[in-house]
Amino acid sequence: MSSVSVAAAMTGASAASTQMALAAKMMRMNADAEASVANLLDSAQQNLQQITDAGPGLGQNLDIHV
Repeated sequence: MSSVSVAAAMTGASAASTQMALAAKMMRMNADAEASVANLLDSAQQNLQQITDAGPGLGQNLDIHV
């Protein structure tokens, strides 16, 4: 095997390693984003439950003067 072939193989392996590291980082970022969305939806559900538990007639006598 010539030294050029060895150098090309090493360069290719290095590029593949970099691509794998970037792909892993992107997958972690995607998982973190999905977790954030899930937390946001859970918080929204909890807030909605608090509003529905507030009782009928809440805000019924609101008088806004402009």
